[in-house]
Amino acid sequence: MSSSCKDLMAALKDCLMHSDCVVKQGNLPSDCLKHHMDELPQECKSLRKATYECKRGMLDMRRRFRGN
Repeated sequence: MSSSCKDLMAALKDCLMHSDCVVKQGNLPSDCLKHHMDELPQECKSLRKATYECKRGMLDMRRRFRGN
């Protein structure tokens, strides 16, 4: 993974670990992402989308030359 996506991934992990889905309900962060997306705060949803776009940009040949 490129260094541009590492910061987003770290922020997403931090957001998930402090969300109610993990803290109060005791779910795993991966379980919250897969099955409890509606319970996550808007910040985590935005970080998830940004992470997805960053990873997608790494595979898109047009974006490789332009950058993320």
